[in-house]
Amino acid sequence: MEIVAQRVFNTLYIYLDTGFLVLFCALLFFRKRHLTLLFALAGGVLYMLVDYGIFHLLCHARSIEGGNLFWVLLWMSFSYGITNFAFLWLWMKKDEHLPEWCLLIWAWWLCAPMLAETFGQNFPTVTIQRTTGAYHGYMALILFLGYGSAIVYNFRQTERAKRFPLGWLLAGGILAQFAWEAALLIGGIRSAEFASAWDKLMTLAVNSLLETNLGAVPIFCIYAKITSRLGENLARRTPISFTERIAELNKRKVRDAEIFLPYDPEKEKNEADAVCRTE
Repeated sequence: MEIVAQRVFNTLYIYLDTGFLVLFCALLFFRKRHLTLLFALAGGVLYMLVDYGIFHLLCHARSIEGGNLFWVLLWMSFSYGITNFAFLWLWMKKDEHLPEWCLLIWAWWLCAPMLAETFGQNFPTVTIQRTTGAYHGYMALILFLGYGSAIVYNFRQTERAKRFPLGWLLAGGILAQFAWEAALLIGGIRSAEFASAWDKLMTLAVNSLLETNLGAVPIFCIYAKITSRLGENLARRTPISFTERIAELNKRKVRDAEIFLPYDPEKEKNEADAVCRTE
């Protein structure tokens, strides 16, 4: 069955959201979430490559009325690329201020459409949509391979502490997309011209289960690998293995402050020399 993802909004929404993105990135920077900020910006670039390069140029799934497709997609990609990827990175990290970051993002997603609707009645209206039949099967394959690989890994990993936290990844992967899909639906932007409630709910359900969730396992692997050597402020930490980092993350609880031992090259050199002498 073809799922159509459609948005209808006035251009004030773009201006308001762009202002929020600038403030959000500044907040990440001044709160020393530097890795989160870099990953969020990379998410915007990735979304643009996928949305414009694959969905539009390759699959011809995008159409627009009332706006320039490239510039609208550029804004949309960085809007949800930055907020989605920042949310996922903070979720994987179990950031000590995770509830506050989540509430900030979700509150904006909910309130922005209502602000634009109230104060932007004289602004031009944009209608943009995409069909999904050309690529949802590929997304489903990526989702299955990601979680399937993690399940096989967990079957083979004898140490429970070093297994993938599948429940936490599944919750974050679904929640990231569901929160903004629901906010767009409530705000009258998502599927605004659809008469059938079933069509609206199917778009919400399928997109929430599939589209961001397919990246949960790969993003967790990227996060664990990078943070096994770098702290959130980009300072080098004492390196540990990938599986040891998974164990660290499994022990963490939200609200716990994460403190890394500073990187000591002399200590690492001495340990390497000791291993060589032993061999």
